Amino acid sequence: MNLHELFIKPYESYETYQIILEATATLFGLLSVYFSIKKNIWVYPTGIISTALYVYILFKFGLLGDMMINFYYTVMSVYGWVLWAKSSEDHVHVEVSAATRKEWAVSAGLFLISLILVTVVYYYKPFIDNQFSAENADFGLYHLDWANWLDIFTTAIFLVGMWLMAKRKIENWIFWIIGDIICIPMMLYKGLGITSIQYLVFTVMAVIGYLEWKKPRKLVQ
Repeated sequence: MNLHELFIKPYESYETYQIILEATATLFGLLSVYFSIKKNIWVYPTGIISTALYVYILFKFGLLGDMMINFYYTVMSVYGWVLWAKSSEDHVHVEVSAATRKEWAVSAGLFLISLILVTVVYYYKPFIDNQFSAENADFGLYHLDWANWLDIFTTAIFLVGMWLMAKRKIENWIFWIIGDIICIPMMLYKGLGITSIQYLVFTVMAVIGYLEWKKPRKLVQ
């Protein structure tokens, strides 16, 4: 499979507005990660624009798990925005810290709950695809392909990452790195070439973010 088949051909069947929406969501997503690295509160308004657009995009492409996580991102961005604003002396930048044992326990609980909830959603996917009608809907998980299963897993990873970021915890970047790497081939498989490139860039930026937040002089105990 060549680059044309991976990044160009899938878009030949898309309408112009769909391409513009994906490109716009990608741009604001990149801006959001950049502001996150800088510990700048603008991570949230830019992120809200990106995630809100992706709720629609991912629903159209059947990635229900990622659609749900982007809806969660949108809600959590408001929550994180409030927390960061309260914790910022200049109303723009914040200090960060390492996760405590209690926060790791909460993270594990969130991860497990997410796996269960998204799996249940996929179980009822035929009902959703059938315009929310149970008539002739064959429930089950048999219809899931490898991308759907990865979607379930990455949804749980990103949910924890978003929660830890709202709490200004250094470890949030570890979850973003793992999830971003997994999403690169998944988005390519679904025909979202622009988004797959976005996740590649996200991976690099997440590594930079982790190293930046890890610097001892920036750490608050």
